[in-house]
Amino acid sequence: MTALKGANVFVTGGSRGIGKALVEELYARGAGKVYATARDPRSVTHPDAVPVALEVTDPESVAAAAAQAEDVTVLINNAGASVGASFLDSPLDDVRREFETNFYGPLLVARAFVPVIERNGGGHLLNVHSVLSWLALGGSYSASKAALWSQTNSLRLELQPRGIAVTGLHVGYVDTDLTAGVDAPKSDPREVAALALDGIETGAYEVLADDISRQVKAGLAGDLADLYAQLAK
Repeated sequence: MTALKGANVFVTGGSRGIGKALVEELYARGAGKVYATARDPRSVTHPDAVPVALEVTDPESVAAAAAQAEDVTVLINNAGASVGASFLDSPLDDVRREFETNFYGPLLVARAFVPVIERNGGGHLLNVHSVLSWLALGGSYSASKAALWSQTNSLRLELQPRGIAVTGLHVGYVDTDLTAGVDAPKSDPREVAALALDGIETGAYEVLADDISRQVKAGLAGDLADLYAQLAK
């Protein structure tokens, strides 16, 4: 279990959506320092957060961020992208871009920060997945999040002997500017953030942040044909 009170935390994509809610909730729980990243650090609005410029697909940008945040014990890989690429109809570069951001980006950040966390006595890594990690409804986005889910589970085994625990967060639609055009039930990002941080503090392997994630995860133990039929209703 990882105490967040007094902890120094690094949050990618910390200027909006779930990332912004995570920054706010971390300070509400007494975090010592929260580094909040964005491509443009001026978009980080929390008055106490430490803005950090970061492009997760750029190794030099990731290395510079890790050098700036050498006191971190908790890493939250929240940054991601949805290109909406189709495997058959979209340019292959769009598929690659989704994997670069959603799979290789978190991996680059984890590889940069694991030595930092280890030097600081151990800590925690949380990766933000999606309910679409388990459902092939989103083309290359689903595939990239499924790959991230697998990466998270592999990292859990690799990092356990190094004193770093790992949590995966699964969530469906969240009420942010990115889903403004979606007509479907949405979670409050503040509730998602609170559940995610509960997961870190209790040492949970996995956090299912909404009803759809819980429904789909339960459905994976049954007949996939039944699961997809339920979702199609």
